[in-house]
Amino acid sequence: MFQIRIHGRGGQGVVTGAEMLSIAAFLGGKHAQAFPSFGSERTGAPVVAFCRIDDREIRLREPIMAPDALIIQDPTLLHQVDVFSGLKKDGYILINTTKSFEQLGLGDFIKDFRHGRLLTVPATELALKHVGRPVPNAALLGAFAALGGLITLEAVHAAINDKFSGAVAAGNMAAASEACKVVLEHDKQAETQHA
Repeated sequence: MFQIRIHGRGGQGVVTGAEMLSIAAFLGGKHAQAFPSFGSERTGAPVVAFCRIDDREIRLREPIMAPDALIIQDPTLLHQVDVFSGLKKDGYILINTTKSFEQLGLGDFIKDFRHGRLLTVPATELALKHVGRPVPNAALLGAFAALGGLITLEAVHAAINDKFSGAVAAGNMAAASEACKVVLEHDKQAETQHA
């Protein structure tokens, strides 16, 4: 079972992001489950959502305490909430930011992690460019499709179409596609540097 925890703030589409991730996994032939955890339900308050993906039926219902992957929609949470709690050393970390892990003050923390599984993507900028609103969830799902290989970009597009329609769906699909492309280009550059 692969477990993903998504951290963000109210109004950023955290819960919708987890739902779309589970739909994309389901469309890829997997069993999936998504559910939120709410504290104070107000715009700007920290929100956590969970997604589990497996090849067989998922019976667990409790919050994810030891995630295989973290998607952090708001980098201001990094030093306010223990977003890394329980993360496995071979886990994936995807952060919505234009900064590097070192610029975020996480250089020492990540030194034991596999660097190919650590990524920052400017998802808010991509959302503003394509959707006109600072809702980074679809862009982050596009990036996650490229990073983890658990879901495909096509399944992300289908999940977006399942949730939205018209210009909103088209904008979110464009943001997801560009984020996926950013990750693939980043991977290509990393391979060239190590060759």
